[in-house]
Amino acid sequence: MVYLQSNQSIVIQIITKNMKLLLGILLPPVGIFLTYGVGPTLFINIGLTLLGWIPGSIHAVWAISKRNEMNREGTL
Repeated sequence: MVYLQSNQSIVIQIITKNMKLLLGILLPPVGIFLTYGVGPTLFINIGLTLLGWIPGSIHAVWAISKRNEMNREGTL
């Protein structure tokens, strides 16, 4: 049963990461907010999104991917 729970946990983590990336593409500040909360990264992303959807989306995907990489390496 423990094996099943750990598999479910892994599936939930994968779905969460993918949803954050999808939100980072569609609504960049929302994806950043869910990943970083309120902070400098969110304000930078809001500014980039006001300049254009594409710069905001690129920044969001990069920042979310970087956070996922840091979590995977255990440096966060």
